[in-house]
Amino acid sequence: MDITTALILGVLQGITEFVPISSSAHLLLVGDLLSLEGANSLAFYAVLHLATTAAIIMFFWTDVLALIQTAIRRLGRLPVNEKDQILLFALMVGTVPAVVVGLLFEEIITTVFHTPIIIAAMLFVSSFFFMFAEWRYYIKPPQGALTIRQGFWVGCFQALALLPGFSRSGSTLAGGMLLGMTRVEAARFSFILAIPITLAVGLKMLLELILSAGEVSWGVIAIGAFICFITALVVIRFFLDFIRKYSLWPFIWYKIGLALLVAYVTIYV
Repeated sequence: MDITTALILGVLQGITEFVPISSSAHLLLVGDLLSLEGANSLAFYAVLHLATTAAIIMFFWTDVLALIQTAIRRLGRLPVNEKDQILLFALMVGTVPAVVVGLLFEEIITTVFHTPIIIAAMLFVSSFFFMFAEWRYYIKPPQGALTIRQGFWVGCFQALALLPGFSRSGSTLAGGMLLGMTRVEAARFSFILAIPITLAVGLKMLLELILSAGEVSWGVIAIGAFICFITALVVIRFFLDFIRKYSLWPFIWYKIGLALLVAYVTIYV
């Protein structure tokens, strides 16, 4: 892997992880285009996941610290802030569905669904899911605060992101909107909910790399990861500001266009 490839993939992951256009689909498609494979590919994807996780933790550090303190105080049977406690429990139950689905169906997903035509289909299907969420959001405005039950169901929507083309941030954001959360509240919960799963995926991939004992260009990978981290911080801020004012429609049209392009290239080129 050269520095140019690392920079391209680092920027790509930093952008697509946090806007609802599917980072997995983009990384797989661009990875195929650049013929990226082997130990360097596994190491790079692992480190990119850890870089985006670090960006979320840094951006939401106040919330993360409050959650840690809440967990410690709960274990010590001390009084806690009710809102922080609900968020903590919502994150805990929301993480379970993706973990269970990932453990049960990882092999099937990675062997059957990681093809360009399936990615194109998932991009297309998820676009209609976002359309439905926007329609429901328009006719039934959000109401009420986050609940533990909502956290669980948003976690179920997060499990859809195991399919390349179903954006993790998009699935959880649209799912939160369907469950009665505001766009901003759903986006904030979506980002924080990403911490356990992206951290686990990154560490799992690193462990697989260590066991494979392949030769890795760590210096180049570190450069790509740093670029990914900086890009992710900028994109998180941008997306939260964007979603306060606008809808998901620009991302819906982008995904439909990308799906049609990938399908055309796969079938006719």
